[in-house]
Amino acid sequence: MSRFKQTAFVATVLVLGAQAAHAQSVVRIDGSSTVFPVTEAVAEDFQKAKKGAVKVTVGISGTGGGFKKFCRGEIDVADASRPIMKKEMETCAQAGIRYIELPVAFDALTVVINPKNTFIKQLSVEQMKKMWEPSAQGVVTRWKQVDPSFPDAPLKLFGPGSDSGTFDYFTEAVVGKAKASRGDYTASEDDNVLVQGVSRDVNGLGYFGYAYYVENKGKLKAVPIANKQGKLVEPTAATVLDGSYNPLSRPIFIYVAENSLEKAEVRDFVTFYLKNAGKLATEAKYVPLPAKSYDVALEHVNKKKFGSVFGGEPEIGVTIEVVLAREAKL
Repeated sequence: MSRFKQTAFVATVLVLGAQAAHAQSVVRIDGSSTVFPVTEAVAEDFQKAKKGAVKVTVGISGTGGGFKKFCRGEIDVADASRPIMKKEMETCAQAGIRYIELPVAFDALTVVINPKNTFIKQLSVEQMKKMWEPSAQGVVTRWKQVDPSFPDAPLKLFGPGSDSGTFDYFTEAVVGKAKASRGDYTASEDDNVLVQGVSRDVNGLGYFGYAYYVENKGKLKAVPIANKQGKLVEPTAATVLDGSYNPLSRPIFIYVAENSLEKAEVRDFVTFYLKNAGKLATEAKYVPLPAKSYDVALEHVNKKKFGSVFGGEPEIGVTIEVVLAREAKL
């Protein structure tokens, strides 16, 4: 082989090697559409900081869909709007996947109506249950059936699909059992689809994460909810922090796989996420955790503290203080 050909061959190998190394520098994320605005903001800033050396992909297949991919080893990080459940924990364990649970913010799950709706001033959990419980399917189809004071108008419902953590949390909080819901409503894992549905139908009602409401305030109206104490409360950062927006406030998470943390780009991304989560969660219209909680989370990453503090069970109305106290003891 001539010197020129040898040089060309070596150069080709080096280029292909560099391309392969670059192709491997990908952080794969999927899961909750609720957590998506925070993770997307982190991903954008992280990629800028890395000047294109690392690519971050963020999908929105829903919390359940994200955990399915996570437990198959298809993604590095799972976005979740609820804690990992027992079946998911078992699936991950069977696949040999250990993970670190990292709370990143709190969300106020928001019930919304069309701005032209003049008859809904507030709703109780009981009224929402009457709309959404499985026995309502094909039966409760008019607003007056929810409350006699409401008009005889069609009830049009919009909500997350069954792979959504928001769906799980809402059905647990309102109906009393996760995934117990009527099926005859417009469902989507993409909250923007739900926003458009309610904004275009005067008789529409839907629910999703607070950030999507704030982003579309001109198209939607948030409904005050009667909490456990009987007080009407609107979704705000203040009502989440003081615990009064119950039972619809909740922690949101990312989960990172042990094997993925061995990759420098994933470890760097998770570190960057925790150092910037407070600021970017606020920008995304969620309630940030106290600064020290992100330090504790980063310590969990560095010390590889695996598992969940929730035991695989759904918990409704858990406060920020409770979550932080558990995480500190992990």
